[in-house]
Amino acid sequence: MANTSSAKKNVRKMARKTAVNKTRRSMVRSTLRKVEDAITAGDKAAANDALKLAEPAIMRAVSKGVYHKNTASRKISRLNKRVKAIA
Repeated sequence: MANTSSAKKNVRKMARKTAVNKTRRSMVRSTLRKVEDAITAGDKAAANDALKLAEPAIMRAVSKGVYHKNTASRKISRLNKRVKAIA
């Protein structure tokens, strides 16, 4: 348990930031799920459209500090590869 006033303030700040990051991460996961669903359905057009929405969402999460840049790049690269593989 935090004892000093600055430690208590840091606990409050962390709680707020955690809530915001949780929301952002959830939004990114939703966009990724749409891409995954389109890929499994074999719908290339829908997968491309979903990927065009997912990519900026992922990079926005990087700029906000939710994901690391390399993690986001890896996710985008793998999704692109899977979308291109749809016949």
